[in-house]
Amino acid sequence: MAVTAKIAPSMLSSDFANLASEAQRMLNCGADWLHMDIMDMFCHPFEFPYTVFLFRICDTNSLLMQAEAVSGFLFHFLELTGFFVACLQDGHFVPNLTIGAPVIESLRKHTEAYLDCHLMVTNPLDYVEPLGKAGASGFTFHVEVSKENWQELVQRIKSEGMRPGVSLKPGTPIEEVFPLVEADNPVEVVLVMTVEPGFGGQKFMPEMMDKVRTLRKRYPSLDIEVDGGLGPSTIDMAASAGANCIVAGSSVFGAPEPAHVISLMKKSVEEAQKND
Repeated sequence: MAVTAKIAPSMLSSDFANLASEAQRMLNCGADWLHMDIMDMFCHPFEFPYTVFLFRICDTNSLLMQAEAVSGFLFHFLELTGFFVACLQDGHFVPNLTIGAPVIESLRKHTEAYLDCHLMVTNPLDYVEPLGKAGASGFTFHVEVSKENWQELVQRIKSEGMRPGVSLKPGTPIEEVFPLVEADNPVEVVLVMTVEPGFGGQKFMPEMMDKVRTLRKRYPSLDIEVDGGLGPSTIDMAASAGANCIVAGSSVFGAPEPAHVISLMKKSVEEAQKND
């Protein structure tokens, strides 16, 4: 079975104050999936020292969220006698999350899109049921934190109606995901990180393409996803290596014409597949 090109804008790079409209904008631009990053202290603490959000009341029914320091993206707000409280969190006193189940649930009310959830957390089992109920479409966990319970994880993810995937950090050997792809109850997506997980805007690591080539040669019909530093200048490397699911954040959201970038990346994947 041939795999298809899928472009997944990373919503971590979107305007969080207008998440629903940003999601629709990406779909209108040709996106196939919406990539949702869910992080806790699995990512290095120094990458998320604290989070500050300032809230300005526009009127009694609207709220404009402005990120004064965007190094964590966990936010929650409490309504107290007409005021909203800005919360600062360092990931130690309370768990540090970016997008969680409540955000997925809220977004699901506005879109039928495939919500591709990438769990960069130390305890992915805890998130399966909440994300399933919230309406997540895919649930990708990291092999580094799931070596002892990945079979249970895959089973529970599927039981919640989500598509299971596994991801690996740049320093993790590709061989560690082979058992998960070859199991009787396998994962259906392998996500190769092409930057260190934690924050956007990092430089693409071309040496990770050896992992993609190995996967494509071994599993011709597998959805192989890449995440980190993908854009017009790097897409050909990923596509020619065999990646068919492309996560792109700042290169899409920061572009004057996101539809052009999405189209360019999809065509690159499709052309590479024709040449195989």
